[in-house]
Amino acid sequence: MLGEFKAFIARGNVLDLAVGVLIGAAFGKIITSLTDDVIMPFISLITGGGVDFSSKYIVLGGAEKITAGMSLVAAKAAGANVLAYGSFITAAINFLILAFVIFMIVRQANKIMPPPAAGPSDVDLLTEIRDELRKK
Repeated sequence: MLGEFKAFIARGNVLDLAVGVLIGAAFGKIITSLTDDVIMPFISLITGGGVDFSSKYIVLGGAEKITAGMSLVAAKAAGANVLAYGSFITAAINFLILAFVIFMIVRQANKIMPPPAAGPSDVDLLTEIRDELRKK
């Protein structure tokens, strides 16, 4: 079992995947910081004079537990049932930025990489197999 595990780990695809996951996680943190610290404050400035989007919520239940101006964290801690739409908007923006950046990276990588060598087509291979079978 240990030998199979070593063979599995030694495959190039597994190592590439592990590196990709680690870099992706680090890159995700950068995008989250970009969204939370740069983009969302700018959007808040445009939409309402410095309002923090991530703290926006709607009370669904337990309104008696909430006081006016209570933060999202405090409302959740008080036991109120809240719909945190501001957090969702922030997460959606994070996703869109991350997807766009990955798209741009892949697009540039495809331009840099040489096209794969053209091999025989399926029809050519089938013709070759047919000809070999006829010879036998």
